[in-house]
Amino acid sequence: MSHRRGMRVAVLTAGALCLAGSQGIATAQAKPAAPAQSPYSAATVANVSPTVLQAMQRDLGLTAAEAKSALVNQFDNGVTAGKLRLKLAGSYAGSWVSGKTGATLHVATTDRSAVAAITAQGAQATVVGHSFADLNAAKAKLDRASQRGVKSHAPVWYVDVQTNKVVLLSATPAKALAFAKSAGLSADAVTVKRSNIKPRTFYDLRGGDAYYMNGSGRCSIGFPVKRGTQSGFASAGHCGRPGTTTSGYNQVQQGSFQGSTFPGNDYSWVATNTNWTPTAKVNGYGSVADRDVTGSTVSQPGTQVCRSGSTTGWHCGSVQALNTSVTYQEGTVYGVTQTNVCAEPGDSGGSFISGTQAQGVTSGGSGNCSSGGTTYFQPINPALSAYGLTLYTGGGNGGDPGDPGDPDPSGTWAAGKVYNAGDTVTYNGSTYRCLQGHQAQLGWTPAAVPALWQKV
Repeated sequence: MSHRRGMRVAVLTAGALCLAGSQGIATAQAKPAAPAQSPYSAATVANVSPTVLQAMQRDLGLTAAEAKSALVNQFDNGVTAGKLRLKLAGSYAGSWVSGKTGATLHVATTDRSAVAAITAQGAQATVVGHSFADLNAAKAKLDRASQRGVKSHAPVWYVDVQTNKVVLLSATPAKALAFAKSAGLSADAVTVKRSNIKPRTFYDLRGGDAYYMNGSGRCSIGFPVKRGTQSGFASAGHCGRPGTTTSGYNQVQQGSFQGSTFPGNDYSWVATNTNWTPTAKVNGYGSVADRDVTGSTVSQPGTQVCRSGSTTGWHCGSVQALNTSVTYQEGTVYGVTQTNVCAEPGDSGGSFISGTQAQGVTSGGSGNCSSGGTTYFQPINPALSAYGLTLYTGGGNGGDPGDPGDPDPSGTWAAGKVYNAGDTVTYNGSTYRCLQGHQAQLGWTPAAVPALWQKV
C-alpha cells in the first residue's frame, strides 16, 4: 500500500506576508544548466542496502532505478542548495525539490538579478517577495506569543518556502487569525489552512526498537549515542523524565533517562548499562535489512525519509517542512520537521533516517498507517548539541577507516560538534563555511568532505 498521502486541508485565506520586499511569487523562465553528478553521491548510494531501496519502491512507488536516482539527487541537490544559500546570502528565500525522484532543485530569491547564478548551478529559480530570514522572523513572532501562554488555536504552524508564506493549520481559522494578530501580525500576514489535524504524542510505543519506561509505557529508540565513554540512546522527551528507568524490548533492565525536554523541544537521552552495546543500525522490521547510520546531515523539504518504530515498523515518505511548530495537548514544540510518513502510538522516539543520515526522533502526529497521516520528528542534531552527545556510527564512531586524516590538525573544527549551515570554522590554516547541517565525524574533516564544507 502506498503511504504517499498529504494532509487533506482546504485553504481559508491566502494573504501575503507583511514584510519588506515586493509581493508575490514569480517563477523565472531561465533554463537551468544540466547538473553535474558529484563523485560522492555514487558512494552514498553504494552504502545503501538493496532492501532499503526495496522499501522506497514499496512506499514511494519508485522503480529500483528511480530509488537509486532519488538518493543520488538527494545528495547532489543538498550540496547545490547549500552553496547557493551562501552565495545568495540575504536574498536567499529557501529551497526544495520536486519530481518523483527529487530531480529538480528549486531555489527562491528576492533578487531577480540572482536568477542567472541559480540556474548556472542547475537549479530552477523562483523570484519571491520575502527572504528566508524574513519568513523565519515572522514565524518567530508566533512562537514567542505561544511561549507567553497565548492560545494559538492552531496546533501547527510553519514556514512554507514553496509559497513564500507562513502557514497555520487550524480547525477554527478565525481564532487562529486572532492569534496571529496578537503575535504582532496583521490578518494578511499569514495563510490559514482549515484542518482538523489533532497531533498527539505517541506514548504507547532499535533505532526503532521498543523500550519500556518504569516497566509500563512503551516508546522507541531513536539513535544510539555516546557521551564520553557512556553509551545510551536519544529518544523523545515526552517518553520520560530524568530518573525514569527503562527496560529493553526483552524487558531486561536497560538504563535511565539523564535528560529530557518537553514541551518546547521533544528530545531526551537515556544512559544504558554495560549489558547493552550500541550499534550504528536502525531496525528494518523485516521490510528492509537493518539500516546503517553514518552521519546526521540535514535533509531539505521534498527529500525522501523513512521511519522505524516499535508499533508500525518501517515506513517511508517525504520531508514536507522544516522548523515547524506543533501544539499538542501538553504544549507547543518548536523546530520539529513535518513529514507525510505515517505513525501510531508506541512509535514515539523512533528513528527518522534519510539514506544513511540520521534525521530525528518521532515526536507525534495525526492519522495512522491504515489511512495515512502526518508525523513530526524532533531533529537529532539539536538533541546531540543540547546534551553533549555523539551519534554512534560504529567502530571509531565516524570517519573513513582507510583515511588516517591529518596527523596534527589545527583550527576550530572539532569532531563531535554540531554545525549548522553557514557556520564558519578554521582547519589547518584555511577557513571553511558549512553547507549542510551535521555533526562532525572523525575523518570527515572540512578539507576531506566538500559536500559539507566550502573553502572561503
